[in-house]
Amino acid sequence: MTLYREKQKEVFKALADKLNLKNTMESPKIEKIVVNVGTGSKMKKDRFANEFIAEQLAKITGQQPAPRPAKASIAGFKIRQGDQVGLSVTLRGEKMISFFDKLVNIALPRTKDFRGISPKSIDAMGNLTIGIKEHTIFPETGDEELNKIFGLSVTIITSLDNNQDAREYLTYLGVPFKKEE
Repeated sequence: MTLYREKQKEVFKALADKLNLKNTMESPKIEKIVVNVGTGSKMKKDRFANEFIAEQLAKITGQQPAPRPAKASIAGFKIRQGDQVGLSVTLRGEKMISFFDKLVNIALPRTKDFRGISPKSIDAMGNLTIGIKEHTIFPETGDEELNKIFGLSVTIITSLDNNQDAREYLTYLGVPFKKEE
């Protein structure tokens, strides 16, 4: 947690020229981190799958996930409006900082065949979305449940409004991006 705090204090000095910042109050920051898990097809096969995923997601993020209902009925997928099709966690403050440090310094390096995050993962609004195929890269998950592996998406929302500035800022914080060829 101290790594993020130290870099956040120095971000204005380091990136003022690159990002055209005139005031320290313009310093970029991470506003929130949203972690999502889709459980649509698992819900019908195993009724305890949502409970297991919610428990694991709570261990990973340190916060209880909120269920996400289906917005509309889709007959082809046998989903009715209001059925639970996912779980979501929004992190802010201390939990956000500790999750970010854990993601960048522990979880991503543990990913199999990891070569960096694609710079195209940053959208035009300056937000980074990372898809993680296996939740087992996080140290809180136990190896006894390897038959119930699920994927999740992590969206890091920054205060910046374009992808070039967001990439400079996230690179400064230590997010490992792929090298451009």
